[in-house]
Amino acid sequence: MAEVRIRLRDNGPLVVTGPVELVDAQGQAFEVEDSFALCRCGQSGKKPFCDGTHRTVEFQDQSRAK
Repeated sequence: MAEVRIRLRDNGPLVVTGPVELVDAQGQAFEVEDSFALCRCGQSGKKPFCDGTHRTVEFQDQSRAK
């Protein structure tokens, strides 16, 4: 079985690696590679994907697992 990993980057996006399918609310699939970044700051111009805007809006989040 292939491994899928979702990694939270400090003050940045969710980085998804591995073979996954990303679908919208209507079930339509986005075109994705085996590695891509999803926006967490809510300000990206290419949502749901990260475009680096988190840097300019100074998004802050450093969540840690317990």
